[in-house]
Amino acid sequence: MAVLEVKDLIKKYGQGESEVIALDQVTFSVERGEFVAIVGASGSGKSTLMNMIGGIDYPTSGSIIIDGNEIQRMREDELAIFRRRNLGIVYQFYNLIPTLTAEENIALPWKLDGRKENKARLTEIVQMLGLENRAKHLPGQMSGGQQQRVAIARAIAAQPPVILADEPTGNLDSASTQEIMEILKGLHEAGHSVILITHDNEIAEQAKRVVRILDGKIVEDYVNT
Repeated sequence: MAVLEVKDLIKKYGQGESEVIALDQVTFSVERGEFVAIVGASGSGKSTLMNMIGGIDYPTSGSIIIDGNEIQRMREDELAIFRRRNLGIVYQFYNLIPTLTAEENIALPWKLDGRKENKARLTEIVQMLGLENRAKHLPGQMSGGQQQRVAIARAIAAQPPVILADEPTGNLDSASTQEIMEILKGLHEAGHSVILITHDNEIAEQAKRVVRILDGKIVEDYVNT
C-alpha cells in the first residue's frame, strides 16, 4: 500500500519568456515502510519536489496523496495541521529552537498540536537516539551530529507515517554523516517510511530505492539489491 503518491506533478515559476518549469510531469509512489532516496544535482528539481511533498509549497498542477490525503487541495491552515501530524521533516540545518533543551525540542510537536507530552514515548526516543547524556542540553551545547539526532527524534515523536529528510547529512563531517545514515536505516528497519532528499550519490545508494531527478523529470528509478 502506497503511503505517498505523486501524480503528474508540474511546478512552474514565472510567466512568458521568464517561465521556468521546475517539475515536469513527475509521477512516482512510495510504499509504506520503504526507504527511498531522491537524488539530483543543484537545480535538478529535487528541492522543489521536497517542498511539494512537505506541503511547504503548492504545485501548479498534479496531485500529492499522503496516507490517503490529497494535500494540494488543503487550505494553508489545514495543511499546517496535517504536516505537523503526518510528516516528520528533518532539515540540513536542524531547525532546533536554541532556547529549548533537547528534550523540549523533541516534545515540541505535541505542544504545538495542543497535546499532552508523552513522557514514556519521549524516554523511548531519547534512548533510541542515544541522547541520554544530552537530554537537558541546549542545541548550542551539542555537536552537529548530536543536534541532527535531536532533529530526527523530534521528527518521529508523533509517529508520523512519513519521515522526510532534506539533505540531513549536508552539514556534517563524514563520521557524523554515517551515524545519521545508520539511524535512518534503523528507522526504516523498524517499519518507518523514509524519504531522503540528497545531492550525494554515495548517500543515495545507501537507501533501498533510488529515484534520480534531472531537469525536473525522473530519469531513473531502481531498487538496490
